[in-house]
Amino acid sequence: MEGFKIYSKADFLALVSRREGETRLGEQVQHVSSAGQLQTSTAKFVLLGIPEDIGVRANYGIAGASTAWQPALKALLNIQSTPSFKGDELLVLGHFEFSEPADNSISGLQQKVAEIDDLVYPVVQKIVEAGKIPIVIGGGHNNAFPIMKGISKALNRPVDVLNIDAHADLRATAGRHSGNGFSYALKQGFLKHYSVFGLHQNYNNGSILQEIAKNPDIQAVFFDDMLKSSQPVTMFWDSLLKQSGAAPGLEIDLDAIADVLSSAVSPSGFSLNEVRSLVLRADKKFAYLHLCEGAVALTDGRQSTSTPKTIAYLISDFIRSQP
Repeated sequence: MEGFKIYSKADFLALVSRREGETRLGEQVQHVSSAGQLQTSTAKFVLLGIPEDIGVRANYGIAGASTAWQPALKALLNIQSTPSFKGDELLVLGHFEFSEPADNSISGLQQKVAEIDDLVYPVVQKIVEAGKIPIVIGGGHNNAFPIMKGISKALNRPVDVLNIDAHADLRATAGRHSGNGFSYALKQGFLKHYSVFGLHQNYNNGSILQEIAKNPDIQAVFFDDMLKSSQPVTMFWDSLLKQSGAAPGLEIDLDAIADVLSSAVSPSGFSLNEVRSLVLRADKKFAYLHLCEGAVALTDGRQSTSTPKTIAYLISDFIRSQP
């Protein structure tokens, strides 16, 4: 698998802080030495990282999404192994390694994103063809497109997706970047029904709002409307889940959660506990989980030590909630 580092047991055990009398998740997770062994693994879920922020930069954003993978993996591997999540349900596959583009203009960055697409989707396709559920830690939201492409090719049909996000990422298909992954997936037939939960009116332009209004395959629940309502957030979520098809993908852009460090960090948004509740109460089998845009350090100097644990909570909630 070009550009992909497969982890050995020693790779992730080096991240585990062992303690006598306790068993950490990293001591129980599975590994393989080649993609061909995915078929024989008993793990239900496969974890992989896409530590890049080229797509964010190609969308005029602040770099830093490349910093989340390793700290998030360490946080996840050090949670306790429990009867509800022992660890052997999860296979830690590895992460992508991309070189920087020679041309750092917007067009050069967008060309590199297209190259990343072509490296990511075959790996996702292999995971799904092996009967596993991919869990992906990003990275920019541009990687939603190759994830959907890989799953669609593996299943020989377009996928449905639920996206918890402040932004619809439906910008024009004029050069790949983090803001148009869903536009490309709809246009190329890899995405069928697209539902966005938590959109912010202030940060979705007029053409995107028009596309949502006119396209019957796109549904949107605005964060602003939930704020005005006396009904709980979970009521809106349950309604959206009922309308979604079987086994949709689940996307969580971490900028939808208030104060989580990302290129588009916001003081307004869901609380982490609200998003955890949405994941835990979603009594539905999902095709995949993609956690994107989170960072521990941005190039403008902002840093956060809480992003890795945020990601670890959401992954453990997802695995525990899957039927």
